Amino acid sequence: PRPQLAMAKLAELVHDELLEFNNTQTQKFSLPNIDQTAPVLVVSQNRYPLVGTATLELAPSTLHEQIQQFANLALGAGYQEVQLLPLFLLPGVHVMEDIPAEAAVAQSNLGDAIVLNLRPHLGAHPGLGRMLAKQLSLVETDAKILLAHGSRRVVGNEPVEMLAEQLGALAAYWLIPPTLEEQVIALADAGNQQITIIPYFLFSGGITDAIAQMVAGLQEQFPQLRLRLGEPIGVSGELAKLVLEN
Repeated sequence: PRPQLAMAKLAELVHDELLEFNNTQTQKFSLPNIDQTAPVLVVSQNRYPLVGTATLELAPSTLHEQIQQFANLALGAGYQEVQLLPLFLLPGVHVMEDIPAEAAVAQSNLGDAIVLNLRPHLGAHPGLGRMLAKQLSLVETDAKILLAHGSRRVVGNEPVEMLAEQLGALAAYWLIPPTLEEQVIALADAGNQQITIIPYFLFSGGITDAIAQMVAGLQEQFPQLRLRLGEPIGVSGELAKLVLEN
């Protein structure tokens, strides 16, 4: 699936960033603005960074088993700590409940041999907002809609509302109201004709395909409007740097 391929590509870019940085270091990895008491990776004697991926769902083994397998690999390479970064944009059930529970099981099974450090989810990084703002600065439009997946945890959607406000956009959700159609109608009723839709998703996949079909349907339904659908955040060197900073 495309999201898994994109995640693997992102892991390669993160590895390359770490390798380049570690070539100038002799002891431990650190970057400006990172808490020095919690290095992203403790570098082994050969200074070769280890970067892996794991999935919560649709994998042949559980997440805690995948974490344990990688942790044992890291332990054999001389590492004493593994950083776990949830590649999620919203603090929903997966981020707040499922992943911490799986990480706790993995840590219990590993004992004191190696430390698992669960980092904040990627969506907590303010740099994502700056990336979107940079993208939008090149677009001429009357109005904007930030379209996110949405979480059934009410507080899980607060970051989307805040980001939408920063971008001067309305928030809409794939999973919950207000929906994209509702917000398009609201903007049209307010006299806007050119509307840019920003998909707040990391990678392309089934949902973004469905969103594209929905936008095409809305364009037919409202021919007086000009709807422009942007791209998901996508894999880039800039995103890899945000992963390391988080």
